Amino acid sequence: MPTTQQTRARGRPRAFDKENAVETAMRLFHARGYDAVGVAELGTELGIRPPSFYAAFGNKAGLFAEALERYYNSDANIFSIASEPKGSVIEVIERTLMLAAQTYPEHDGVAGCLVLDGTRNTTDPEARALTAAAKQAGRDAIRAFIATEYRDRAEELSQFVAIAMAGMSAAARDGADEATLRAFAANIIRAFRREVEAT
Repeated sequence: MPTTQQTRARGRPRAFDKENAVETAMRLFHARGYDAVGVAELGTELGIRPPSFYAAFGNKAGLFAEALERYYNSDANIFSIASEPKGSVIEVIERTLMLAAQTYPEHDGVAGCLVLDGTRNTTDPEARALTAAAKQAGRDAIRAFIATEYRDRAEELSQFVAIAMAGMSAAARDGADEATLRAFAANIIRAFRREVEAT
C-alpha cells in the first residue's frame, strides 16, 4: 500500500519551468502581437493557473517584458549578430539589412520583429512603453556604432537604418518574401553608401 508521501509525490503537479514559459510566451507574442494573446490562453499554454501566473510575472505586461528581454538577447537581435564580425560601418550596416531580409519573412508562422511590431496596434501603455524602450536601445546601439566613423551624422544615419528595418518588418508581416526584402535592402544599402561617401 503506498505511503502518504508517495501519494503526494504522484499527485504533485509538474514543477513550473519559468524559462520555458517565457520562451513559449515570446513565440506567441511574436506570432500574433501583444493584444491577440490573452492571459487565459497564456495560462493554458504555459500550464499554470492564474494565481501562479500572477505570482510569477505580476501581470501580462510583466511576462511581455521578460519575453522582450529574451528576444533582445537572442539571435533575433540582428544588429548585434551583424556586428560580431569586425568591419566598417558600411559593411556592418549591409550585413544588418541583409540579415533582416533573411530573418523577417515568415518562418513557422512567425514574421517580422517582435520589438518593432509586437505592440503596433495595442493601446496598453505599459506594453507600448516596453517596446519603445527596446526600440530606443536598438537605435542607440546603431547610432553609437555609426558614430565611430561618422560622428556628425550618426543620428541621421541611424534613423535611416532604423526606419528601413521597421518598414521591412512590417512588409514581412504583410507577406513580403525574402527575395522582395533582399531587393529592398540592396536599394537601401546603395543609398546608405552614397550618403556616407558624401560625408
